[in-house]
Amino acid sequence: MTETLIRNAQTVLTMDDDRRELAGVDIRVSNGVITEIGPGLRGDGSVIEAGACVVTPGLVNTHHHLYQTLTRAVPGGQDALLFGWLQTLYPIWSRFGPEEMFISAQIGLAELALSGCTMSSDHLYLYPNGASLDDTIHAAAEIGLRFHPTRGAMSIGESDGGLPPDALVETEAAILDDCIRVIDRFHDPRDGAMLRVGVAPCSPFSVSRELMRDAALLARDKGVMLHTHLAENDEDIAYSQAQFGCRPGEYAQELGWTGEDVWHAHCVKLDAQEIDLFSKTGTGVAHCPCSNCRLGSGIAPVRAMRDAGVTVGLGVDGSASNDAGSLMDEARQAMLLQRVDRGADAMSAREALWIATRGGAAVLGRPDCGQIAVGKRADLALWDVSGVEAAGSWDKAAILLAGPRRVRHLLVEGRQVVRDGEIATFDLREAVVKQNRLALRLAEAV
Repeated sequence: MTETLIRNAQTVLTMDDDRRELAGVDIRVSNGVITEIGPGLRGDGSVIEAGACVVTPGLVNTHHHLYQTLTRAVPGGQDALLFGWLQTLYPIWSRFGPEEMFISAQIGLAELALSGCTMSSDHLYLYPNGASLDDTIHAAAEIGLRFHPTRGAMSIGESDGGLPPDALVETEAAILDDCIRVIDRFHDPRDGAMLRVGVAPCSPFSVSRELMRDAALLARDKGVMLHTHLAENDEDIAYSQAQFGCRPGEYAQELGWTGEDVWHAHCVKLDAQEIDLFSKTGTGVAHCPCSNCRLGSGIAPVRAMRDAGVTVGLGVDGSASNDAGSLMDEARQAMLLQRVDRGADAMSAREALWIATRGGAAVLGRPDCGQIAVGKRADLALWDVSGVEAAGSWDKAAILLAGPRRVRHLLVEGRQVVRDGEIATFDLREAVVKQNRLALRLAEAV
């Protein structure tokens, strides 16, 4: 039996059902599970001293495009709106292959881990030059994060009126066949799973109505979740009304894309009726505040969603539209934007942290994660609040207002992924060198 004792935590923000905040307690972890919480515990295994730390559940990232860490700050896309940004980057992404997918996922997941993230989804929707979902799955296994990759897809290319170049789209039969392959090979439905696979056509404007419907039928037959982009900006709404004769929420409902097994990214432009639909059906939302700002998409109505009972988590989105991958920064931005939109009392630091932890776990269908409670998975983030970022703070637990953005220690399934502020599972410096070399090669090619 492997055991770790986190000793004498300054504060534990449990995010449990009672939202308890505990001072001066220990947390015992055995075989990947939290087994005991309380003062003065004795342990036989390894010990992590936490007297200077606030301990939170690991943060949960509900939307990403990890491959985009190779195309940060591309000059032609820096100031473009969504559709123009995509058209700038598609030709670059068409040069990717398995190596680019692996190293970009490795770097993106490491960046997330350093920001306190223990579980991440990924939306990979293009597979050029022999790339596959397997490439990102192998990267996640190496770093040790809990991973929810989704088999994305695009089937409508430029010649059929779509945005992506024809070289990046696939036949719909091939898409569905590969969805079945990766689910059968990798998906683990058990509690404590380190890997679960979802089905995720890229967006309603890059696949057909038939594929959206068939994907939903396939996912439910296999017992996996569904994910896509929805109502991201004004262009998205206009496209839906022009092509489908309805708003995005109505289109999603018509095709079976609502329910507790579905989560949609962005949802910046949901109206009151769509918010009510998501609430009644249990449909989740991945809120991506930094990307929404970067692309000028707008401020998502998160306060209205939360008040209506919609399940909301956070997503950093792709690193070509953020261009960072810090979930702590995302949580702070979520809080600040709701205050800009609704007033200073619209969202507290603790509510934003709840969305980043418990909310994200709920969006991904993981009641076994997202909180610090006996019997839950040992996904824990330890934040050192003795440094300059929190100096002078009267409330050390309000880390989104005054606190570190880089985690001191990070445990996933009880295993230490970050130790003393550094990735502990692989050589990150070597990976950064490889990433920069690949990025330079891509830049020279275009």
